[in-house]
Amino acid sequence: MTKPALTLYLAAPRGFCAGVDRAIKIVEMAIGKWGAPVYVRHEIVHNKFVVDSLRDKGAVFVEELDECPDDRPVIFSAHGVPKSVPAAAEAREMIFVDATCPLVSKVHIEAQRHAEAGLQMIMIGHKGHPETIGTMGQLPDGEVLLVETVEDVAAVDVRDPDQLAYVTQTTLSVDDTKGIVAALHQRFPNITGPHKEDICYATTNRQEAVKSVAPKADALLVVGAPNSSNSRRLVEVGAKNGCDYAQLVQRADNIDWRALEGIGSVAITAGASAPELLVNEVIDAFRTRYDVTVEVVETAVETVEFKVPKVLRETA
Repeated sequence: MTKPALTLYLAAPRGFCAGVDRAIKIVEMAIGKWGAPVYVRHEIVHNKFVVDSLRDKGAVFVEELDECPDDRPVIFSAHGVPKSVPAAAEAREMIFVDATCPLVSKVHIEAQRHAEAGLQMIMIGHKGHPETIGTMGQLPDGEVLLVETVEDVAAVDVRDPDQLAYVTQTTLSVDDTKGIVAALHQRFPNITGPHKEDICYATTNRQEAVKSVAPKADALLVVGAPNSSNSRRLVEVGAKNGCDYAQLVQRADNIDWRALEGIGSVAITAGASAPELLVNEVIDAFRTRYDVTVEVVETAVETVEFKVPKVLRETA
């Protein structure tokens, strides 16, 4: 029986960013240096396949520091942690390695700098997300106010409207965030913004790639985890840019084939914490059902690399 023809538009860039790549290396190198088990506070990155793979190598994932023994190394996730966490680890004389993405650390430093200048912070982010918790936890309670929407900006209660600065979560929708920033500037004309855009290069690049492929395709599949902020934003960007069917899938076996019946083209991308192996798995699943033509749609080339912490580059 002849397979129906299908064009797969493969968005590029997609998948792992430099911060995720670094965080995974940190866990692997820590296990290599200190042996198993090595404890990791929170998922190192938001991807079940990655977490399970590291667990198999000897990583133990916990939610809080008090679940870790004093005599084993602990790693803080790529999303960043409140200042209280490394302080508690130091107090217990633990070995710890901070795998916070350097671009998240940049936001932390920015928030601290603004606070030292006497400014109250507004953070644009998602309530409860580890990165938001980590960034807000860089300053004392009440010094960082969270807004998620334009409506939140209208309601936020500030100490002094002329003494404000804002930062953003690094994985937000670029387009949605512009609207919130505009609302902040409208209500607080003297608010200070980031020296350089907080939304990271990888989030921006992946969203731009989706904008290029979405209008070409009958459907968009984003390979990523349901708790991955940047992956969920890619689904939203696809839906807003001409793709009637945009879905998040963790693995090939999550694909809803009935929803794809009769289509002629599918765009595929992956969130910044999804390995390329899972993208290939999805492509292979399409090949078993269709006569596939793959077309890569590349909108940027990424060359960013981040060094792992010095403690891991030194011999034990």
